[in-house]
Amino acid sequence: MSKKISKTKKMLIEVARDLFATHGKRNITMNDIAEASKKGRRTLYTYFNNKEEIFKAVIDKELTFLLEELTRVSQEAYAPDTKLRNIAITHLDAVKYIVNRNGSLSADFFRDIYEVERARRKIDMAEIKMIRDILEEGIEQKIFKKMDLDLSSVVVFHAIKGLEVPYIRKTLTKAFEENKYNIIEFIFNGIKTEKSPYNN
Repeated sequence: MSKKISKTKKMLIEVARDLFATHGKRNITMNDIAEASKKGRRTLYTYFNNKEEIFKAVIDKELTFLLEELTRVSQEAYAPDTKLRNIAITHLDAVKYIVNRNGSLSADFFRDIYEVERARRKIDMAEIKMIRDILEEGIEQKIFKKMDLDLSSVVVFHAIKGLEVPYIRKTLTKAFEENKYNIIEFIFNGIKTEKSPYNN
């Protein structure tokens, strides 16, 4: 029974996401979502009290994708410097994918994903913890210089996050897209030890 309910809720969220992405949140009503889902208003209101609640569920679902991608990369068997670079690239690509699949840059989702920081807070904290673990591993392997792990993980996280908007808006040059792995590695070169076998 619970699986059936879970599937119904997931379906309603995906229907709503598609409508929001296509028409914009302000142009969609609960009736529109109920009709598009072919489940009716009664079923919709069983799971969601209003449009804002289902919109938040859409954002949460999309951000779960970001967390899953970051978790996958953080668990890969790479050297810490490579893993840190991959975290940065995965972060940018995942956020870009989320925004692009949820409408144009002027869509409600694009604005709200940055305005509603509360929705991202748990994801952000999880990513900072991943970065901290990677930095700690790198220090132990003498790949990274000794540093304040708590402060440094926050700084690295915000350095990555600060590239989101220009990356999504494509104000970063085509050269960045073509060479992003090397550019990200260059950005993080300052925390590597001079004796690091990975420091080119």
